Amino acid sequence: MSQENNEVTVGQASQACGPAGEPCAPGQAKACTVREVLDRVGGKWSIGILVAASQGPVRFTELERRVEGISRRMLTLTLRNLERDGLLHRTVHPTVPPRVEYTATPIALELHGALVALTDWAERHRSAIADARATYDRARGAAD
Repeated sequence: MSQENNEVTVGQASQACGPAGEPCAPGQAKACTVREVLDRVGGKWSIGILVAASQGPVRFTELERRVEGISRRMLTLTLRNLERDGLLHRTVHPTVPPRVEYTATPIALELHGALVALTDWAERHRSAIADARATYDRARGAAD
């Protein structure tokens, strides 16, 4: 995709989905650009959350365990953003204490295959990438 294509819109959004995540004033809505959508679904934490939620309802604490390295604050923010974007559905069960579950929406389930393929690729090639980095760093260190 060329630089010029980053302004292509995806559907007719009713709210802004820019980096600040601020809604537009009524009647001033803008459509999400392809880059904004890809930034959200390809974010550091979004992939793991969406893959986990695509397997069925998942609770916050389970996501904390499954998404390695994520803080509670970042998990909360990412869940809110994914829910806002229509990729997750949040269900609060009226129990004491309240039980909250997240499930993938149909559009997230459509994305699931691509995310799994991406994570599988990363797993298969992480050693080769680590070796390439080490080789690059050695060559740069020797040259500098």
